[in-house]
Amino acid sequence: MATTPKRTPEPTSDACARGDAALARAFEFLGKRWNGVVLGNLSEGPAGFRELSRAIGGISDSVLSDRLSDLSQAGLIARTVDEGPPLSVSYALTDRGKALIPALEQISLWAQEHLPGDD
Repeated sequence: MATTPKRTPEPTSDACARGDAALARAFEFLGKRWNGVVLGNLSEGPAGFRELSRAIGGISDSVLSDRLSDLSQAGLIARTVDEGPPLSVSYALTDRGKALIPALEQISLWAQEHLPGDD
């Protein structure tokens, strides 16, 4: 008696649409210039505004401030104020932000292997 192999059900178009929508949302957010770079820099540990500004060449203070605010509102980074003296502010990845780092590292590896460089 022959048996037929079980077929894995194909994803429904609804499941594909939800996945596509989630991916589109992720890239809309991460594709915003500098968001991924800021997260990548914070993967090394907490940093202050000036430290981030120096580490990310080419970003203006106003754009960096906007990106830090966006990332904070999205729950990916936390802003901590140390009353001092002197007063200092640092930024660090939250657990949500840390969960994103492996994906960013994989995207970076893919880009190194498959996208032309700026030689």
